[in-house]
Amino acid sequence: MQFDTPATTNPIDNLKVVGQPIHRIDGQLKTTGRAMYAYEWHDPNMSYAYGYPVGAAIAKGRITSMDVSAAKKAPGVLAVVTTLDIGERKKGRFNTAKLFGGDEVQHYHQAIAVVVAETFEQARAAASLVKVDYAEEKGVFDLGQAKDSAVKPDESQQPDTAVGDFEAAFRSAPVTVDASYTTPDQSHAMMEPHASIAAWNGDEVTVWTSSQMIDWWRSDLATTLDIDKENIHLMSPFIGGGFGGKLFLRADAVLAVVGARAVKRPVKVALPRPLLINNTTHRPATIQRIRIGTERDGKITAIAHESWSGDLPGGGLETAVNQTRLLYAGANRMTAMRLATLHLPEGNAMRAPGEAPGLMALEIAIDEIAEKVGIDPVQFRIVNDTQVDPEKPQRPFSQRNLVGCLTLGAERFGWRERGKPGSRRDGSWLVGMGVAVAFRNNLVLPSGARVKLDREGVVTVETDMTDIGTGSYTIIAQTAAEMMGVTIDKVAVQLGDSRFPVSAGSGGQFGANSSTSGVYAACVKLREAIAKKLGFNSEDIVFENGEVRSGNRSVPLAEAAGPDGLVGEDTIKWGELTETHQQSTFGAHFVEVGVDIATGESRIRRMLAVCAAGRILNPITARSQVIGAMTMGAGGALSEELAVDTRRGFFVNHDLASYEVAVHADIPHQEVIFMDETDPMSSPMKAKGVGELGLCGVAAAIANAVYNATGVRVRHYPLTLDKLIGGLPDVA
Repeated sequence: MQFDTPATTNPIDNLKVVGQPIHRIDGQLKTTGRAMYAYEWHDPNMSYAYGYPVGAAIAKGRITSMDVSAAKKAPGVLAVVTTLDIGERKKGRFNTAKLFGGDEVQHYHQAIAVVVAETFEQARAAASLVKVDYAEEKGVFDLGQAKDSAVKPDESQQPDTAVGDFEAAFRSAPVTVDASYTTPDQSHAMMEPHASIAAWNGDEVTVWTSSQMIDWWRSDLATTLDIDKENIHLMSPFIGGGFGGKLFLRADAVLAVVGARAVKRPVKVALPRPLLINNTTHRPATIQRIRIGTERDGKITAIAHESWSGDLPGGGLETAVNQTRLLYAGANRMTAMRLATLHLPEGNAMRAPGEAPGLMALEIAIDEIAEKVGIDPVQFRIVNDTQVDPEKPQRPFSQRNLVGCLTLGAERFGWRERGKPGSRRDGSWLVGMGVAVAFRNNLVLPSGARVKLDREGVVTVETDMTDIGTGSYTIIAQTAAEMMGVTIDKVAVQLGDSRFPVSAGSGGQFGANSSTSGVYAACVKLREAIAKKLGFNSEDIVFENGEVRSGNRSVPLAEAAGPDGLVGEDTIKWGELTETHQQSTFGAHFVEVGVDIATGESRIRRMLAVCAAGRILNPITARSQVIGAMTMGAGGALSEELAVDTRRGFFVNHDLASYEVAVHADIPHQEVIFMDETDPMSSPMKAKGVGELGLCGVAAAIANAVYNATGVRVRHYPLTLDKLIGGLPDVA
């Protein structure tokens, strides 16, 4: 199905199942422990061995020799496979660094061997016996020091942009802000580590793995190990968190496959937490400069956003300026990004890449200029709203209700009680409120599905779409139920299997809208097959209450399917609507904090997110997405920072004891409001994504609240007490 004209009225608009607060259909499996994640997959007829990875102890250089003799003699060891044994390999399309193979070390904890043994403990013990000699080379590990050597990236990545004459407009603006902000390296730190099981059967290998994108992994695994893609079967039905860290093939899958081939048995490999942080991907640090100039009435006349980030050679930008191109009006504007070469572990997508760190800076700067002008920060954002792409005024937004989000949020949150910086006290706590805008583009990818109707009237959906804890099973079931006129208990959903049609996969806020649209397209095909078989006029056909009806004639779906059943399969593909109209999602985050007047400890008191993201397919699962994202934003604002050893080139705090993420006690009260809207230009579902939107802007809202509480402006994340305590008022 080609989606190239705005959606009109269709069966989804009935909203009998779609849009309803239906609890997760996989919830019982998860709460009872019966949902099998990658490392837990178990076949009683298989004899599993365990692999333990060995990571490089340098950040840059070459391996000159490896002595594995002691490891091979250790109790229970079945094999030791080294990167030298494998030799040079091609790199996967989506990987920046090689995952395994060859003598080059590109980053600390790069996988250089896997020890396979009868038990996990035996494999781990033997891995410590592997001796490696290196020819170490000097690396670059500090973004601040590398900033001046950063280069303009290839135009295909992200060109500089310019509209009007920013420099002249900024010089002549009556009110200006020119400030620099920094965001640190951050880790996904998901609950389930990267984990895989591989089992060979002749030339074919089956891999149970924790992957957000089945087809991407399958393709890159074939490239990396020179295996025919058709001989690879990937399964990933349940995933314990991804956040972008499992978008791309990782070393655990590669090591499991080579280990299983070496011992001719199924092998399990899970990356230990230090390798999750140093071996896989992370959100790169940024240095950002923002300049804004306004008239005295607050209208922006000049806005510029520049950003610096780093990555391994061949890597990419953290696109922190993207939202600034679209979020606020202003005739004179420019953006630029520069990329430094760093020899740290690979930087890549982490939840809301680009907008998350970009808004951490931009939305503080907006508060700063609003204060200089003397306008309330909510009103300042409203004054500078735009209904068209500021760079291309002839290109309108398909839907944009940012003003509605800000207005409703301010009312619900009690914004009028905010007060001036440092003016509110609650015992020993300074109390403040902050606001920030949420923004994320509506991304879509082609997505396929297969829908079957059997003689019992049961509808089964098959797609390689994944569920990373976001509720994919449920919203896909809701879509099929709505389209086929059945209750949700008559729908079975099978996900995460490479034998199924290729879907959009999970990530970037594109998963829900794209995958349900693919299911919609497949259901249209199934409806057509049913109509054709029954001789019904497809124009007036109605699917309702487990029956199909045309005129006076009504047939149960089970009867229509017949003994052999019927199948519909299709892929949603996207036309030019994303070019003619800017498609984005919007929101407003409001936060109240307390800051201890003596210690500078900051505590969140309450949070509110108001989101405008098209049709909400399921308010329960959508709310879960948003509150999870808000919690991640709290960690990013107050505690999360990967500490870089700039001598050795690795992240020092590489476990959950020292890399501090927000927990329940840190977030006492969260509220989410969804605006009532649909976007016919986004998809047949008229929906958009919402998961990333829940994160975008949160950290800045917290930073702005801390400023309102204390009068201390912090521009460098995280907002730890040492950055506040020197500016706090004297204790009474």
